[in-house]
Amino acid sequence: MTFDMKAETTTITGHGGDEIEAYLAQPLGGGPYGGVVVIHHMPGYDRSSKEIARRFAAEGYVALMPHLHYREGAGASPDDAAAASRAAGGVPDERLVGDVDGAIRRIKSLPSSNGKVATIGYCSGGRQSFLAGISLPLDACVDCYGAFVVGTPPEGSGLQMTPLVDRAKDLSCPLLGLFGAEDKSPTPDQVAQLEKALVEHGKTYEFHSYPGAGHAFFNVDRDSYRPEAAIDGWGKINDFFGRYLAS
Repeated sequence: MTFDMKAETTTITGHGGDEIEAYLAQPLGGGPYGGVVVIHHMPGYDRSSKEIARRFAAEGYVALMPHLHYREGAGASPDDAAAASRAAGGVPDERLVGDVDGAIRRIKSLPSSNGKVATIGYCSGGRQSFLAGISLPLDACVDCYGAFVVGTPPEGSGLQMTPLVDRAKDLSCPLLGLFGAEDKSPTPDQVAQLEKALVEHGKTYEFHSYPGAGHAFFNVDRDSYRPEAAIDGWGKINDFFGRYLAS
């Protein structure tokens, strides 16, 4: 079933009480609907990320995407805001958690919310979705090829990210991980290390790895796009959210 939906730019109260921009897409009708916080990739709060939010609304979820680079580039193009954020070392983990928490609170305040919320992120957002899952009470989270959950950024990248795998014991919800078997960040070995930690701590998870796919295989605007992997991945996401976000 596909839902009619509406989408709009709004503001939310994020980390430290900051008012930041966000993109809200939601089905038309009373609901109640589960909620999805969409965590955009490093290239930023861009057209393709907003399309993902609208896709979730069409699937019957309230989707809210905070503008994680708003403080570095309010009013700037997504490319310029992302460049400014990268130059500053990336989005600080504490700030990310505060902004996602603000998005969760906003979703739950809506009359159409059923009170259940998940996160999903792609690339750097995959790591940040996992970070949200180990830092906040969630009903589900999805990590799409999140780099540096295991391992650290290459020297000279300027990114200030620490590994999160040692905090797997804190995961508050079921986790879905979607990875490319040809990815260099995260590598299959790094995915295996994360899986080992989840098993050790008795966490509920499911991982899927796609042969012939590398990083960003969901992104239709890149040469890395792999239609078969992306179509199957969307099916896995829909099934996962159907299990954990239903009223």
